[in-house]
Amino acid sequence: MELSQNADHGRGFLQRIVDFFRISAPNYNSTNTEKDFKRIRLVTFISATCGYALYYVCRLSMNIVRKPIVDEGVFTETQLGIIGSCLFFVYAVGKMANGFLADRVNVRRFMATGLLLTAIVNLILGMTEMFLAFAVLWGLNGWVQSMGAPAGVVSLNRWYDSKERGTYYGFWSASHNLGEAITFITIALLVSYMGWRSGMLGAGVIGLLGFGMLLLFMRDTPQSQGFLLNEKGASTAATEKGRTEDFNKAQKAVLRNPAIWILALASAFMYISRYAVNSWGVFYLEAQKGYSTLDASFIISISSVCGIVGTVFSGLISDKFFKGSRNVPALIFGLMNVTALCLFLLIPGENFYIDVLAMVLFGLGIGVLICFLGGLMAVDIAPRAAAGAALGVVGIASYLGAALQDIMNGVLIQDNKTVVNGADVYDFTYVNWFWIGSAMLSVLLTLLVWNSKREDR
Repeated sequence: MELSQNADHGRGFLQRIVDFFRISAPNYNSTNTEKDFKRIRLVTFISATCGYALYYVCRLSMNIVRKPIVDEGVFTETQLGIIGSCLFFVYAVGKMANGFLADRVNVRRFMATGLLLTAIVNLILGMTEMFLAFAVLWGLNGWVQSMGAPAGVVSLNRWYDSKERGTYYGFWSASHNLGEAITFITIALLVSYMGWRSGMLGAGVIGLLGFGMLLLFMRDTPQSQGFLLNEKGASTAATEKGRTEDFNKAQKAVLRNPAIWILALASAFMYISRYAVNSWGVFYLEAQKGYSTLDASFIISISSVCGIVGTVFSGLISDKFFKGSRNVPALIFGLMNVTALCLFLLIPGENFYIDVLAMVLFGLGIGVLICFLGGLMAVDIAPRAAAGAALGVVGIASYLGAALQDIMNGVLIQDNKTVVNGADVYDFTYVNWFWIGSAMLSVLLTLLVWNSKREDR
């Protein structure tokens, strides 16, 4: 009897969770006008964009505190690499799983819950020094972090039709650059003046503020606000079975398309170089070139700001200047990425203006490549009914690459460290070629799919 009651209680608890995240019911009694619709939609868009930017603050906080943590002897470089990889491995799987979930849930609550949980993780880690706690909780952070992007994309899909969605997707995609810039400035200030713990705690507080913002301003669906937004040709019950069969067929076509797997691998190598600078760039500038934490963070933040420009204008660049071709700009900005890394890594010493120039070029290049290699080129050649599957394949490969770079960089940095007169001295030779080589491989792989076309055109 007691076992049965516990089982019923468990089912009741799960049902309450399901009900909490259920898509909002339509509000047929609303008196909202067309003007109200545009206002609510804009506020929802801004909330989703800013909310996802604050997700990044709670993800990148670890990157700012790495050097202070090593200096205080809390963790070694290898341990930090393992901790960082835990987030990326879990994130890679979570992005696919939460992508499927986001289509079926209240995205306002889903996105807000993820931001609340990632904020709590940061707050807890600001109060502990246990390696196991960091590894497990940072891995958990990877899962809740993967709730942000799918919720944001689904929100765009619900509120904007196909004629407007692309433009707003470009602006929304810049949210991660905005989050990076906020992190490399605000968290760096906290760490510089109050130590590494304040960086984790500060990120947690910022996340909590973002959680409140999403609950206050974001809305789930147009229908829940009294608006009907259906694209022409929306599915009906009579055609659902046929559409499901088409969807399954299209997804299988994606998995059998070698060009999409090559693009996924190209994106993975691009993500290695992206997150190498993102995760270890501040550490590198401090340890190799002698910058302070604040100055190093400022230089890396430049790439994030320039990345906003690259991401927002990536579609315009390909449409207006290359007649819709992604291949030519992908090659140009891929080579720009390689050039930037060479300037950043191969010119020794503290050369502020050269390092700034390198980050300007790196930010612009990565900003465009995130859109093209990170999904758009795969979507261009995938069947129209399987865009999500194409993004999933590229997404998993990309973040597995990001995870592997954290482990590799941690090991390479620690194994090539010596102590001279009581001070740590690093040899970054192997790290340099790992970063540059990954960027070069990404360019070469992209060239292999130069003439790939969508099969169902």
